[in-house]
Amino acid sequence: MLFHYHLWTPNVEATEQFYEKLGFAVTQRIGKTDGAFSAFDPPLTWDDFRDDGIRFRIIEMKRGAINVTFGHGKAVRFDHLGFLVTAEQRTLLLERAQQMDWTVQANERRTFIQTPYACRIELQTHHDAILSDGPHLKRLELSTKQVGFEQELKRLFGHAIDEVTTVPGDHTVLQQVIFTGEDREAVDPNGVSVRQTRSPVVADKHF
Repeated sequence: MLFHYHLWTPNVEATEQFYEKLGFAVTQRIGKTDGAFSAFDPPLTWDDFRDDGIRFRIIEMKRGAINVTFGHGKAVRFDHLGFLVTAEQRTLLLERAQQMDWTVQANERRTFIQTPYACRIELQTHHDAILSDGPHLKRLELSTKQVGFEQELKRLFGHAIDEVTTVPGDHTVLQQVIFTGEDREAVDPNGVSVRQTRSPVVADKHF
């Protein structure tokens, strides 16, 4: 199940505020101050640390079955998308990734597969990564310079991943995400179109 994406952004506070207005809750903030990483989780708010020069490595926000994370970067950059899988599925996917000569980085908590498309794929087996079976990710659209990401996802998973679509671009950019929920649409501080809809979403095939 597609459940997650991660961005680097210079607009950290504005991004948190944007998703908070959509009903997301902050579950984690980890930032660097005085040369060491510390937690700034709720009930702390930005009024408690806004002027402390913290460089946030990760802010995690959740709503239903959607998990969004972002951290401080000099420019907006898409890092990875994530799938919630079983332990058995994870083993099979890692075997296929190795057969495809994709680099695997695995630890007890999270597993990443580096793709040739300037982004990574996270495999998550821990169901506490989401809050509930409520609102979920229906689609994620990327622009990619290199053609073929959808076909490679199909090769990796053994079936088409209709929740992920691509369009041609100069580099890898997260362009749009679609959630279940009340019908509305907005653009986040990083230029990502965030759409909520009750209607079924039909994936457009660009290649």
